[in-house]
Amino acid sequence: MKVFLLFLDGVGIGPRDPDRNPFFSAQLPILRSLFGGELPHLRSRRLVSDRASVHPVDANLRMPGLPQSGTGQTAIFTGVNAAHTFGGHFGPYPPTVLRPIIAERSLFRRVRDAGKRVILANAFPARFFEYTASGTRRLTVTTMASLAAEIPLRTADDLAHNRAVSADFIRNRWKEMGHANVEPVTAAEAGRHCAGIIADHDLTVFDYWLTDHAGHRQDMAKAVRVLELLDAFLGGLLDACDLRSTLILGISDHGNIEDLSTKSHTRNPVPCIAVGHQRERCVERVRSLTHVAPCVLECLNIQP
Repeated sequence: MKVFLLFLDGVGIGPRDPDRNPFFSAQLPILRSLFGGELPHLRSRRLVSDRASVHPVDANLRMPGLPQSGTGQTAIFTGVNAAHTFGGHFGPYPPTVLRPIIAERSLFRRVRDAGKRVILANAFPARFFEYTASGTRRLTVTTMASLAAEIPLRTADDLAHNRAVSADFIRNRWKEMGHANVEPVTAAEAGRHCAGIIADHDLTVFDYWLTDHAGHRQDMAKAVRVLELLDAFLGGLLDACDLRSTLILGISDHGNIEDLSTKSHTRNPVPCIAVGHQRERCVERVRSLTHVAPCVLECLNIQP
C-alpha cells in the first residue's frame, strides 16, 4: 500500500459565502466531482461519495486561542498534542522544546525506521540550502522532520527530472532563481509527476503552503488562483495514481483561507479528505490532528 499525505497549510471548513470563502468563488471541478458536485462548509461539514470522503477535524488541540503552524504541524506529523506539550499554540515554526519530538517521533522517522521508503516531494532551490547552511533560515516541521530522519530534501535537479514537485506546482519562478534547466509545467502535469513519485515510495508527503499565504493576504483573486492550481494538480494526480493500492489523505493544521474577512487564523474545523484505498479507515480514525500520524502508520502496517 502507498500513502500520499497532502498537507494543506491554513485550510479550514468555512462559510458558504463566495464573498468570504474562495472555495465558493473558485472553479474547482475536480474537488466537486469527488463529492457529487458539493464542497464542505460550516452547515454541511461531512460529505461522502463512492469516490471519496471529507469530514471535519478539530485543529484546536483542546487549547484556547488560535491554532498555529508550529504546534499544529507537529501534532499532525508526530501524533503528539504539541500545543498541550508546549503550553499553548505556537508558530509559524516549531519551538525548541518540540524539536526533539519531531526528530524522534515524526512519520518520516517512523516509516524510515520500519524499513520503508518515505519522501518529502517538495523541491527546494539552491538558495534554500545556502540559507539553511548559514543558519539564517528557520525550518518548518516538514523540512525539519525529513532532515532529522536523514531523508534528503529534493533539489532543482530532481525537479527538472520530474522527481519532485514545485511549491506552486507550475514552476513559475525557478528560472528567476537561477535554475535555467527547470521548465514550467501545468499543475495537472505536476500531479502526474507526483503520481510517479508516490509509486516509488511507501509514504509521500507534499507541503502546499501557498493556501496559508493567500489567506493572510486576504486577496480573493490570489486565493482563488492557489485553489484552482490545487484542483488542477489533483486532476493530474487522480488520473495517474493507482487508487486500488494508494490512499490520498489531505489534512490541514488550522483554518485561514476559508474566511478572508479576517487576516488571522481561525478556530474552524479543518477538512480531512480521503480518496482511494482504505479511505474508510480515515473517517473512523481521524478526529483530531493527533490522529493523523497513527492512522498513516496503521495503513502502512507499522505499529503506531
